[in-house]
Amino acid sequence: MRATHSKKVGTGSNKRPEKLNVHIRNSWRTNLQLIRSIGNMIGYKKSLSEWQCLSEVKMGRGSPIPPMLRRKIVEQKQKGVSQRKIAKSLKLSSSTVHNIIQRFRESGTISVCKSQGRKTTLDARDHHNMGPGILPENIVSVNTIHRAIHRCRLKLYRSKKKPYLNMIQKRRRFLWAKAHLKWTVAKWKTVLWSDESKFEVLFGKLGRHGFRTKEDKDNPSCYQHSVHKPVSLMVWGCMSACGMGSLHIWKGTINAERYIQVLEQHMLPSRRRLFQGRPCIFQHDNARPHTASIITSWLCRRRIRVLKWPACSPDLPPIENIWRIIKRKMQQRRPKTVEQLEACIRQEWDNIPIPKLEQLVSSVPRRLQTVIKRRGDATQWKTWPCPNFFEMC
Repeated sequence: MRATHSKKVGTGSNKRPEKLNVHIRNSWRTNLQLIRSIGNMIGYKKSLSEWQCLSEVKMGRGSPIPPMLRRKIVEQKQKGVSQRKIAKSLKLSSSTVHNIIQRFRESGTISVCKSQGRKTTLDARDHHNMGPGILPENIVSVNTIHRAIHRCRLKLYRSKKKPYLNMIQKRRRFLWAKAHLKWTVAKWKTVLWSDESKFEVLFGKLGRHGFRTKEDKDNPSCYQHSVHKPVSLMVWGCMSACGMGSLHIWKGTINAERYIQVLEQHMLPSRRRLFQGRPCIFQHDNARPHTASIITSWLCRRRIRVLKWPACSPDLPPIENIWRIIKRKMQQRRPKTVEQLEACIRQEWDNIPIPKLEQLVSSVPRRLQTVIKRRGDATQWKTWPCPNFFEMC
């Protein structure tokens, strides 16, 4: 702390006035002797306590009032002195004295609360509007937006891909979930789930982002190469909580006649092997080959009980999660030929553990509760993005 005082010294009129410059670097309390000597030299007649009080009063704008001065304000108020007289005697504003006395009446203490700092640019309404994406324009900086996003606990997420549902489809999903909500987990374990999925041969490097210099961004080795029409396979499979069923690789187009062959060669043997004569329910979606009249007649002749299924519901069957697991494995293994792709699919299909199947089947009641809660709309259950309408229905 630096203090500079100037005063004329001496009794004679011919003596030249002298200026006294004193630099005080330590606190006032550690230099009591120096303060007394300065007071005697400049003719200061007040006491040391008053000197310390005035030294603490001289502070910057917005600084808190010293504890000794706040205590003195409260003591004078308790003695019956008016706030105006207290403010005038201590050379403070009336509002400051009023706030200190009011805080003492409410909390019973004279301590200063944490400083609020400068008023924020965004108020509570602006923070509330950050959810839908409405922000004030041209009045805030980028750092302000970053701090506000962090304060609101917002993060950048990639939008999930879900099938479009109209009002009729939502209504049917809601009624179907409400009708099957009473089914227990044991009954869901008697369902034989089946579905088709499309697998593509992955080329090049995966991932859209990478660290590189500005000169290397146009280097051919840094490009992500993709094939316009990659080679793909259509796969049919079935599963239950007891284990994995048969897997069939489609070759050519899919129609009702070929679907009957798949059911005879793969679905019926899987049913006998997994359930061993116990009653079960067969499930497949509402794709066109599945809803043909000859398919319905064939199922009736075989006396196979079919689970009625709502359209556009890839988030309800647990077999969709099996496809998602296998496709994630394909991204890691990256087969380059159709033969390698088929071998990898069959290997990963056989490696699915039974506890994982039981866990997925046990989650069906929770999925139905979510559908009912959202009035038939899409749920948060993760499924692989469907490449065409055939897999989505």
